[in-house]
Amino acid sequence: MRYTILGTVEVSAHGRPVVVARPQRRALLALLLLNANRTVSPDAAAEALWGPAAPQTARAQVHSAVYALRAQLRDTGGEDAIPWSAGGYTIHVEPGQLDAALLASHLTQAKGHLAGGRFADAASTARAGLRLWRGEPLGDARGAFVPAAREHLHERRRATLETLAEAELAIGNDFEVLSELAPMMDEYPLHEAFCGLLMRALQRAGRTAEALDRFRRLRAALAEQHGLDPGPALTELEGAILRGELARPAAGAAPAAAAAAEVRVSSQPPPIEVPAQLPPDVYGFSGRATEIACLDALLTGATSHPTAVRIAAVSGIAGIGKSALAVHWAHRMSGAFPDGQLYLNLRGYDQGGAAVSPEDALHGFLDALGVSPHRVPASLDGRTGLFRSLLAGRRMLVLLDNARDAEQVRPLLPGAPSCAVIVTSRNRLPSLVAAEGAHALVLDVMSDAEAHELLTRRLGAQRTADRHPLDMIIAGCAHLPLALAVVAARAATSTHLSLDSLAAELHTGDARDRLDALAGDDRAVDAREVFSWSYHLLGAEAARLFRLLGLHPGAHVGPYAAASLAGLPANRIRPLLAELTTANLATAHNHGRYATHDLLHMYAIELTHKEDTDDERRAALRRLLDHYLHTSRAAALRLNPPRDPIALDPPATGTSLDVPADHDAALGWLTAERPALLAMIRLAARAGFDTHAWQLAWTLDDFLDRRGHWADQASSQETALAAARSLADLPGQAQACTSLGRVYQKLARYDDADAHLRHALDIFSQLGDGAGRARVHYNRAQVSERRGRYEEALRHAQASLELCRASGHRLGQANTLSTIGWHHSLLGRHREAVTYCEQALALHQEIGDRHGEAAGWDSLGHAHQHLGQYDDALACYLRALALCRELGDRYNEAGVLTKLGDTRYADGAVRDARDAWAQAVAILDELDHPDAEALRPRLLD
Repeated sequence: MRYTILGTVEVSAHGRPVVVARPQRRALLALLLLNANRTVSPDAAAEALWGPAAPQTARAQVHSAVYALRAQLRDTGGEDAIPWSAGGYTIHVEPGQLDAALLASHLTQAKGHLAGGRFADAASTARAGLRLWRGEPLGDARGAFVPAAREHLHERRRATLETLAEAELAIGNDFEVLSELAPMMDEYPLHEAFCGLLMRALQRAGRTAEALDRFRRLRAALAEQHGLDPGPALTELEGAILRGELARPAAGAAPAAAAAAEVRVSSQPPPIEVPAQLPPDVYGFSGRATEIACLDALLTGATSHPTAVRIAAVSGIAGIGKSALAVHWAHRMSGAFPDGQLYLNLRGYDQGGAAVSPEDALHGFLDALGVSPHRVPASLDGRTGLFRSLLAGRRMLVLLDNARDAEQVRPLLPGAPSCAVIVTSRNRLPSLVAAEGAHALVLDVMSDAEAHELLTRRLGAQRTADRHPLDMIIAGCAHLPLALAVVAARAATSTHLSLDSLAAELHTGDARDRLDALAGDDRAVDAREVFSWSYHLLGAEAARLFRLLGLHPGAHVGPYAAASLAGLPANRIRPLLAELTTANLATAHNHGRYATHDLLHMYAIELTHKEDTDDERRAALRRLLDHYLHTSRAAALRLNPPRDPIALDPPATGTSLDVPADHDAALGWLTAERPALLAMIRLAARAGFDTHAWQLAWTLDDFLDRRGHWADQASSQETALAAARSLADLPGQAQACTSLGRVYQKLARYDDADAHLRHALDIFSQLGDGAGRARVHYNRAQVSERRGRYEEALRHAQASLELCRASGHRLGQANTLSTIGWHHSLLGRHREAVTYCEQALALHQEIGDRHGEAAGWDSLGHAHQHLGQYDDALACYLRALALCRELGDRYNEAGVLTKLGDTRYADGAVRDARDAWAQAVAILDELDHPDAEALRPRLLD
């Protein structure tokens, strides 16, 4: 998770933006981030947002906004991001996650370097902090706190600029100071420290008249705007310039001489060559500000291990931009390594040749350092020892590009703590991290903003003015820098080809077509070729698993699903997944799941159709579908044990199941796997596994309904109905029609709901299924209730009860008794309602149906509320609320909170009522349910 406030307020997770659309939520998020890891009470938040004119509903609106923010962050992996503790809310931010905190850290480090005379370090650290600035801070935040907070961030930026200028002057980089401070004086025209630094730089550059003119302009502006004179320090500086007391540096003096001298020891090592082997920097390099800042801090910042060489291990999938980042960073920081920069492509993943051996690599380095051939030792140990001796006491950078593994790298590491090493590899080099203390920097794909910047720099602002084709190209390239560069090159060399046409190519056809669109004339920039170099280094079993992962339609895959695809036991699949992860052909995500980049997934699809037979692929898909069907059925029955199960065929041989141990595990599994399960329903229908399609939809039905995912529920059941019809499977059709009636009612599509429920009733009657008919009447009662036809609803509920009693269906009896009580209460017959609800509660508790028990407490609370028995009503609602939260039933949780608020309001507890309503509105907003608009005005009364 990354947060930015040095510009517009933004959140991203795994390189993807998290849209915080409502202005109030953005403002509250900004306030919490400004107080990161500190508690902010609701009252303090209200005062910060509205000032002394806060509305009466301010506290409730804060609760509502936090609830919605928490849900958004939780859905993107930010578990418990804004917990309630010690009377307020706290947003937990880890080091490196918030740009403003990074800027403050860089400023502190830069000042420390400056005070210690480490001027080059001070300049590089300050510059890294300034790169985080993206424009007006808190740019789209609105609140009483914003002006003061914005000025505080500006002051932090000014202090960083001042530190940078002082360091550059100490080094002798007068031109850098002039180019950086002149525009800053336009932005901050009365800043005396900037003016003084600029005057010193101008005087040292021989532009004394301009230096004095700067002073006169500042003096005039201060007098005109504030009636003040410049401070004594600036006045004294002007006098020194007039008297010629500021000496200019000697002509031809090396700009970095002072900085270099600070790190030299009195007994200098023998002179060696000063190599400058870096390849050219990438033209139009874009983005990666956070990663550059991490490299700055790691390789040139302060360290808690002053005797250890600093190593950065930059890894990521093929085409992610590892080499470009490393080379770009090395060029911009070359001044921090005045004794030279060594570079070598180790060819660990080259298209057809052996990787460079450590012996050959060291021979090249020793040659670059001026060692004559006859002095180069024959053994690897001898070469390593000489290499380390030559670098002792020197400030040198070693860039080891495209390494295959840690064994290739280890002999090439210097021993001197004054040196720094960057290693790039598709391998994550875990043993180098563990044994040598290398710091892992795993690159993710580019953000939308970074990708836009890359294309704009390559193609020009005029050609990229229309964002729509750019967005399509970025999506088609899946944010991968190599793919973006290939498309940009095609566009630049084929000016007759519109960006719309290029975008269309990336979204047309199958995986082979899309990879063809990313092919280049040079194999080194052909996405398919570049991926193949990693694939061909895999073992046979890991390579087969990678291919079969192309059959999985979801964004993430769990180990048991992967084991089912491969037909292997789960204990054998984990080492293979680890091999794919180490090779950066898969990425480990939350909850033990794995993902492949979109373009790698296309490559896997292409490979499995090329190397695996039709029968092998179909068998793997059958095992995968059986894994999801049997596991999700087990999870569905953990969530609702009394539910009537459906019968399944046994799973295919080689299928691995991940049966949840309890309710919480089932809820967690279904939540994590929801996107994959929905994709599997669609895939099953397309691939002709129609029974799997409708049965998978059945297993998800309760979960989707109670979590409020009604659009997904409707879509999955529509697919299920079509699949059951293609099989002429009447029970499957009846189940799907009943579920469609249930969800269409939630979506206010009452005519569609009624039509499907009538059709389900006809099928269940044809099958002689009394329990099925009872379920239909139960759902028709809900449709009638939503239409305001309470007597009609009651008749359907009574018909359902009769059918349940006739078939001995106790769960159906309990549900229907509770519904009858609810409808009596809606009709104003509250005492009758109490009688029915108490009967329902007893039966639900006897059966062990906690979902039904929650509904029973809710209905009983409603009856007590309208009888004026507020204490009894509150007790019932609180028990219903606890059960809904325990069961993860979001929609009904909102309903209970609404009625809880109504009861507290009627009982005179207005503030508590608004708190309850605010929580309900937040849930309904999260579910995008229209009931939120009907409830929202209560917060404003």
